[in-house]
Amino acid sequence: MATQLQGSLRPLEGMARQYDYWLTVYKRTWRGGVVSSFATPLFYVVAMGVLLGGFIDGDPDTLEGATSYLAFIVPGLVAAHAMTIAVSESTYPVMGAIKWHKTFFAQLATPLAVRDLVNAFVGFVVFRVASACAVFMLVLAPFGVFESWWGPVLAWLSQVLVGTAFAFLTFGYSARLRSEEGFGLLFRLGVLPLTLFSGAFFPISNLGPVLEWVARLTPLWHGVSLSRMFCLDTVDWSLAAINLGVLVTLSVLGWWWAVSGLDKRLEV
Repeated sequence: MATQLQGSLRPLEGMARQYDYWLTVYKRTWRGGVVSSFATPLFYVVAMGVLLGGFIDGDPDTLEGATSYLAFIVPGLVAAHAMTIAVSESTYPVMGAIKWHKTFFAQLATPLAVRDLVNAFVGFVVFRVASACAVFMLVLAPFGVFESWWGPVLAWLSQVLVGTAFAFLTFGYSARLRSEEGFGLLFRLGVLPLTLFSGAFFPISNLGPVLEWVARLTPLWHGVSLSRMFCLDTVDWSLAAINLGVLVTLSVLGWWWAVSGLDKRLEV
């Protein structure tokens, strides 16, 4: 079934048709995500960056160029928040569309291809990530944590790229999963360690030489690195190119992983 109807619509046309569906769903359910997407992270930043940060010396030499702990922690937390939203929105909703209410099966019965389902769903998730991160950055602007007007814009784009990469990768994982019990494993052994080793809360140089390089191999660190460099206007363009290349590569590989996984799962 998954291969019989592919190619009937152009990719952008198929994505547009399905994106409208997910946007309609969001219009009916957005209130349930306001606290987790907007309120909770802002309170977290105030608690960690303002209150706890008041006890930490703002030494640029030890905080990667930041003049305060708030300025240091904000770019990393927003990047980590982008990952969390992308993963959360690409786990249970994907399984639900396959296993419980079977929305994907119904959609595939139309002239839509598997790629259209993946592109539209991830497009909606990226919209969620982009809007949440944009609100986050706008609210924090008066705190004086940004060193230029263009830096936060590029930082926001890097955060959206983080969400894109993790949305595709998580979609592929969810499409292959048979039981929702695997999501607990994903959050405990995936999301939590990635957040802790991303450099969002402290410089990864504090981990020691070995663990520092382990941290550099994690995908979220590249997003945190980009976000922080742009916000603090301390851009190392060679490092930024590496960070960007890793995230783009993961997005491309994640797209293939997601499409192939859903195609196999929807075969009957």
